Parts: sequence; C-alpha cells; structure tokens
Amino acid sequence: MSYFGDGARLGVNIDYSLEDGELSTIGPLTLIEDLPDTFLVMNGDILCDLDYRAFFESHAAAGGLISVSAFQRHVKIDFGVLRYDASGRLESFQEKPEYDFDVSMGIYCINRSVIEALPRGRKYGFDNLMIDSLAAGRRVDIRPFSGYWLDIGRPDDYEYADANFDDLAARLGIQ
Repeated sequence: MSYFGDGARLGVNIDYSLEDGELSTIGPLTLIEDLPDTFLVMNGDILCDLDYRAFFESHAAAGGLISVSAFQRHVKIDFGVLRYDASGRLESFQEKPEYDFDVSMGIYCINRSVIEALPRGRKYGFDNLMIDSLAAGRRVDIRPFSGYWLDIGRPDDYEYADANFDDLAARLGIQ
C-alpha cells in the first residue's frame, strides 16, 4: 500500500482488502464492495508470461462464471512407490515414477456473482471454490497455458528463479 498507493500514478485503480484474520485466497474478495462484473485474481508468488488480456477476453467471450489458468507440471517421485491392500499385501510397485499433472497456476477470472453468493468475511480458499463448484454443478472453464510459469512460493522454484534471475528477467520483461 505504501508503494502502490491507490494506483493513480500507474494509471490503475487499486482496492485493498484488509483482513482481521486469515481469509485464504477467495475470502478477501467478499470484503470488496465495488468488484467489477468480471475480474482477474492472481497469486503474488508466481512468475509467468501469460497474456492476461487474452485470458480475460477468452473468459468473457465464453460467458462462464469462473476460468482457471492451468499449466502441465512434471513431477518426479524420488522414492519407490508401494501400493498395498487393507491387509498390507503388496499389490504393485513403481521405482521413482514420473507423472504429468495439470495444475492451477494461481490465475483466475471470476464473475462478481460468484463472490456475492459467498458468506462475507469468512475463510474461503480456491480449493473450497473448486470443490463447491463441482458439487453445485457450476461451470468452471480450464484454460491450458503452455508458456512460462513458475511458482516461487515453492522453495525449489524460488531457488531456480534466484539462480537464473538474469535469464528469467529477460524472458519476462523484468527490468
């Protein structure tokens, strides 16, 4: 707040949500009185080259309520994985398996009506929003992204970003 202020010097309007207690990812949005009809939400600990305008416009054109940007993440398990039945008998074994998962990038486009339906000022995370949306049959659009994305909230990703900052800065246009 002390650096960005109200955003006027940058040509934007910034609203702040001040929490008395932890409200998680989505809960703080219930405290903002003047949310636009459609808006972007993004985690502050990611580095990516997503075209936010195109993401927003694709959400608006589709007419959905929630869009989630997704990235395919490769995960290697550094252990032998055991699967066994209730009696403890081995059913399968995989040595250091590797998997590809589509994961949430921490970038969402949401319609105000979704937030207005939530209890005001209560802890409510992105995970709750996804689980409740599935249970209610609410449409959630997934928008795969294949550009650059790194979650620097994870120690391994942060260390990588720190060690490769000059290359990343050039790629992401950071000066």
